[in-house]
Amino acid sequence: MAFELAFRGSAGAGRPVVLVHGNSSSSAVWQGLLDGPFGERFHCLAVDLPGHGASPRAADYSLPVYASALADFVPAGAVVVGWSLGGHAALHAARSLPDAAGFVIFGTPPIATAASLAEAFLPNPAFAVGFQGEVSTADAISYANAMLAPESTVSPDLFVPDILATDPAARTGLAASIGDGRFVNEVEVVSELTKPLLVLHGGEDQLVSLDYLRSLGRPVEVFEGVGHAVPVEAPSLLAERLTEFLATL
Repeated sequence: MAFELAFRGSAGAGRPVVLVHGNSSSSAVWQGLLDGPFGERFHCLAVDLPGHGASPRAADYSLPVYASALADFVPAGAVVVGWSLGGHAALHAARSLPDAAGFVIFGTPPIATAASLAEAFLPNPAFAVGFQGEVSTADAISYANAMLAPESTVSPDLFVPDILATDPAARTGLAASIGDGRFVNEVEVVSELTKPLLVLHGGEDQLVSLDYLRSLGRPVEVFEGVGHAVPVEAPSLLAERLTEFLATL
């Protein structure tokens, strides 16, 4: 099924950079990059995945559905930057993006099997909110707090509207698809990539295991003092590192 995905763009005319948000989020998380020097230099396209932000809802949700929608959206020569669920969608789409220039993921531990989830993610009770249907405001605040570093000065209230506005079926559908095995072996995808891959991680991430990331044998660059929500907590630091990465392509 083809999707007309909503997106936010920047004024830059340089290499296209597709920014893909996380679960129960939207393109709004990338506004710091879009409005800053990074967005002025590069042609940023911050997309809303199906069922999120201003994009239409889907009849079914799974990582392959997100990947298909993303593969249709990404222009040739683009760098694909995925945060959390967005990184998983990027890895699932990678084999359909032979003309992509490179990939950047963070908050995204590549998983091989459903059993990998227990190793890849930390035992944070709020993690379950990302897989339940209707969520209360209290649930949304709990989930938002888990995205931030424990001592973050960013308000969790920034995330709550997007969490509540996300199609509840997007969360339950994602859970069901993982349980049914409708996802690719992301560890295998990473090992087969012929394009550059940069893996970043917030040192205070309360959801993703750094030990697991390092166990995969690829370099992981850690942003100290930053939680799961790297685009919101450290947009300037992220922009600087992305600029350096793009300069190598």
